[in-house]
Amino acid sequence: LRDRRGEILFIDARKLGHLVDRTRRELSDEDIDQIANAYHAWRGEMDAGTYADVPGFCKAATAPEIAGHGYVLTPGRYVGAAAVEEDETPFVERFAALQDRLEGQFDEAARLTEVIRKKMTGVVVDG
Repeated sequence: LRDRRGEILFIDARKLGHLVDRTRRELSDEDIDQIANAYHAWRGEMDAGTYADVPGFCKAATAPEIAGHGYVLTPGRYVGAAAVEEDETPFVERFAALQDRLEGQFDEAARLTEVIRKKMTGVVVDG
């Protein structure tokens, strides 16, 4: 095994699995394998492959690096964010499309508001 003294492996699995309810996340077998494989590769185990930091998922941080963060051990602080693919569509076109979509939603909201008002006029309230 590789000597990892002075290092801590941070794994941020927040984006893995799916929410079962508001507070619980369930990991699939593939998610668990991904986490375990990263750990075993970091340890340098045979047949585990070569470890590499993966932005947004895992990072091997050194003791001085952790000290530089005030010894805060939140994984997201170290793993960072995953690389975001660039959108080929120019901003002006994307903005125009979003604006059109928003206008359509405003129109739909106005239509639904009118339907609700008509339905409410037929409601008799005993007082």
